Amino acid sequence: MKFTFVRFIMVGVVNTMVGLSVMYLLLHGLGLSYWMSTFLGNSVGACVSFFLNRRFTFRSDVSVLKGLLRFVVVILICYFLSFSMGKNLIHWLLINNNSITSKVKTDLAVLMSTFIYTILNFLSQKLLVFPQKRGFALKVKDK
Repeated sequence: MKFTFVRFIMVGVVNTMVGLSVMYLLLHGLGLSYWMSTFLGNSVGACVSFFLNRRFTFRSDVSVLKGLLRFVVVILICYFLSFSMGKNLIHWLLINNNSITSKVKTDLAVLMSTFIYTILNFLSQKLLVFPQKRGFALKVKDK
């Protein structure tokens, strides 16, 4: 599967723009919490991601139901791991920096978490959600 990661990144740009837009709208526009905003925004982006990745990125023939069930599990695990790690990492890096507001720290946590999520999500989707059929042929020499 040539250029799979490139296609994944292209789809990722689209679903990240959608997801981040929803996250920041909910976070700053509606005043929802970090967790509610990132969860809902990520969910919207994930819907876009599933259908684009199934057809365009991985060109998978996995059934929608089977793929969607795996996808939801992968997305939830990646979400909680990534967004916890990102928030904790930014907190740890900037714990003594009082010149950066908590609002900016939260925005940085969203961006860091999104980066971590992208890597974990790609690997998980490639290996677990849309696995390629890996057959091999044993070559026997004729004598």
